[in-house]
Amino acid sequence: MRGLVRAVMALVLMAAGQTPVAAQTRGPLVLAAASLQEALNDAADRWAAKGHARPVLSFAASSALARQVEAGARADLFASADEEWMQYLQGKGLLRAGTRARLTENRLVLIAPAASKVTLGIRRGFPLARALGNGRLAMADPAAVPAGRYGREALISLGVWNGVAGRVAAAENVRAALALVERGAAPLGIVYATDARASKGVRVVGVFPAGSHPPITYPVALLKASAHREADAFRRFLISREGRAILARRGFGGR
Repeated sequence: MRGLVRAVMALVLMAAGQTPVAAQTRGPLVLAAASLQEALNDAADRWAAKGHARPVLSFAASSALARQVEAGARADLFASADEEWMQYLQGKGLLRAGTRARLTENRLVLIAPAASKVTLGIRRGFPLARALGNGRLAMADPAAVPAGRYGREALISLGVWNGVAGRVAAAENVRAALALVERGAAPLGIVYATDARASKGVRVVGVFPAGSHPPITYPVALLKASAHREADAFRRFLISREGRAILARRGFGGR
């Protein structure tokens, strides 16, 4: 996690260190949850096609990005994979007042490598520990990363967390958890539905019941330190009907 934080900070500081003129020749700097990679790249491409400078996108765990903003990173927008880290920054006075808005929603799924034959019905008391065999369960870090927290809460509500808590392969973000399953390093993993959809190396074993965890919502907000003249315009584009349609094509949206 420390290495990831340093890498994100280096990118943010490099962008923030440009002269005002140079800063405006690039698009706004967007810090976004790792699970938004394909969708926000699509949105940035569409924005650039409209004649704007393409936004600069930096993806990592929402927790790592929020910590960078707190540490003084001068970015323009933050798109989080949960409300908690956005609320954390709001409580620190680091958001531009009146710009926080709901961007989209997601679902939580259990995945296995594409060639795996495992079958499981996700319900209370389902035999997750037995299905792991001698392997581990790939998840984003349940202590800090939204995808991991949602996963832990779902497993607790279904009564199976205690059986697998000591067998979790905690990854720095949801895409790192996805990669563990893609490579066969973990026989099962918990990721967002959109992550599974973006990968040809995994298949969905089952979808977690909506009531087993809090709603997975993605807020977006303009950061107080933003100085880019198009930052709020891009935020408004993302939450517009056109922007949300772009995200929906990548599998984001309501339940």
